[in-house]
This record gives sequence, C-alpha cells and structure tokens, in this order.
Amino acid sequence: MQNVKDQIIQAYQFRHACKEFDPAKKISDADFDFILETGRLSPSSFGFEPWKFVVVQNAALREKLLPVTWGAQKQLPTSSHFVIALSRTKNDMVASSEHIQRMMKEVQLLPEEVQKGKGKVYQNFLENDFKLLESDRIAFEWGSRQTYIALGNMMTAAAQIGIDSCPIEGFDKEKVEQILQEEGILKGNFGVACMVAFGYRVQDPRPKTRQTIEQVVEWVQ
Repeated sequence: MQNVKDQIIQAYQFRHACKEFDPAKKISDADFDFILETGRLSPSSFGFEPWKFVVVQNAALREKLLPVTWGAQKQLPTSSHFVIALSRTKNDMVASSEHIQRMMKEVQLLPEEVQKGKGKVYQNFLENDFKLLESDRIAFEWGSRQTYIALGNMMTAAAQIGIDSCPIEGFDKEKVEQILQEEGILKGNFGVACMVAFGYRVQDPRPKTRQTIEQVVEWVQ
C-alpha cells in the first residue's frame, strides 16, 4: 500500500503545467484511451455527467483556434493531443430536460418511481439549495465545475504514466465557440468550459512550489 501511495505522490510531483511539448513524441492510442477513460469514469453531481470531450487532432482547426487561444500559443502547435472540454448549458441541466431524463432512464437504469423522486430532489436542489437556475451563466458554471473534476482526473492519470499536460483557460470563449459552431463541432446545449493539452515535455520544469499543509488545511475536532 505504501508503494502505491508513493507512486501517486510521485505523479503529483511530476505533473506541471507544461508550456511546450515535444512535437515528435506522440501518445499511443492505448495510453490516450486510458486517459479519456479516467475522465469518463469521473464523479459528477447526481451522476448526470454534464461534460463532453472534443479531441482536436486536426492541424487546420488548431491553427484556426490559435489567434483566439492566447494561453495555448505553444501547446496548440506542439501537443500530441489537445482536448476542449465542453459543459452542458442550463436547458440541458433542468430536471425535465431530455438529457437528465435519459441519464436517469437509460444510463442509471432507475425504476420509474425512483426517477420521479430523484427528479424532484434534483429540481429542488437547483432551484433552492444552490439557486443554480437564476441565470444561464450560473447553471453553465456549475456544470463546468464538475467538468474540472474530470479534467483533474485525466491530468493525474496522465502523470501516473509519465505523460505531461497543461490545463488552459486563456482563450476568448465566444470566439472559440463561434469557430467550433462554424466547424459543426459545437452542437446542442453545450459551451466551452476549458481546454487541456497532453504530450511530452521538452524540458524539465522548475521545482514545484505550494503552500504548506498547515496553510491550506484546518482541522475541526
């Protein structure tokens, strides 16, 4: 067990926001399938999986995204795999939506009575507990927060098998979405939550810096 713990901590020490990748080194299909699977298996609120992962391998599309993605000027051209993480918008997140109903019926395989009960609890959560339906933006950001869980899991999984990554928020959301719509990629009730690049580093990063455990943890006994 201690060996497993050591391996996990080593992966966290290894992982950094890689700014430039070796374009000659490509991630194998098997390894990238593994990374995507850790995203697919990630937890989400009520288990409703508000995400979709678009893997952009098309060089022309990467070039088109470059002028409106200022935070990936080196990652877009050099990464082995570049992922745009989408999150569902408000219309897909209300209890009565086709997505939520499909998730409960076809994915979670809940009996009809359980579907109705869970739907009521979920709608109350949206309306009253977290007040997520007050605006389209609030609902989208809530879905995006869950998408970040999958993002973190994919980056950690990549680090555990020696693959580098870089999460990216440096982009013009509206312009990126416009490009993806024009390309027929962004369809339905989705918006761009974040991006992440994967590949192999060209140089070692500086030592990792973090606050101490005492600065970030408070125990209430």
